[in-house]
Amino acid sequence: MGLARALSKLGFCSRSQGRALVAEGRVRVNGTVRRDAELRVDPDRDRIEVDGARVGAEARVYLALNKPRGLVTTASDERGRGTVFDLLDDPGLPFLTPVGRLDRASEGLLLFTNDTRWAARVTEPATHLDKTYHVQVDRVADDALLRRVMEGVAAGDDFLAAKRAVLLRAGTRNSWLEVVLDEGKNRHIRRLLEALGVEVLRLVRVAVGPLALGELPRGAFRRLAPEEVAAMDAATGGGPRRSSSPPSRGAGRPPRPR
Repeated sequence: MGLARALSKLGFCSRSQGRALVAEGRVRVNGTVRRDAELRVDPDRDRIEVDGARVGAEARVYLALNKPRGLVTTASDERGRGTVFDLLDDPGLPFLTPVGRLDRASEGLLLFTNDTRWAARVTEPATHLDKTYHVQVDRVADDALLRRVMEGVAAGDDFLAAKRAVLLRAGTRNSWLEVVLDEGKNRHIRRLLEALGVEVLRLVRVAVGPLALGELPRGAFRRLAPEEVAAMDAATGGGPRRSSSPPSRGAGRPPRPR
């Protein structure tokens, strides 16, 4: 693989940061300074050093974060907005990347890892891994709306539909839906509901495959247990196959509608 990509695969930095390090002459391969970020290397056989220190594969780390609304899913933001990395304040953590994204206005379960192969399996569209959301909308949803959400609509060049949509609870002016996607297009749920004339008031991801947000406090993160990583491996084809159906309605508790 290319040298910059190898630095990313080894969990040292992002690919763009790797390209910058190579251009600055700070990277040696087998003792020789290399300035070609696309130089083909074998991370398992070649000795790669940055600033004289050898780069090796970090221990694999898998995190779950309860993302609050208002943060962007990026390492840095050119507009100075807060990012999800502001919450990862543990100096013992290696370089991590988000596994998928949540837009700035969305909340809930966001995964991080330095295991790029694991991340690729989780985000690979072909796995059709279920992602479960609790969505507050500006009306009391009826069966007709739920049916249309599952039937889908055309939105620009995309066709947007939910795998499942059910009513969780309703108030007098709004309601909470549970929406399950097995694909993830940009702002999928918001665009789908907007095309149906429905406004999203809150959107919380409560599960990714077999991993549930549970009672993790907003803004907090935790390391995944080995059995949780194994369950995700099984759901994404990295181990014995198991159902990737998310936990049912107890996966997260949205506030009661007004």
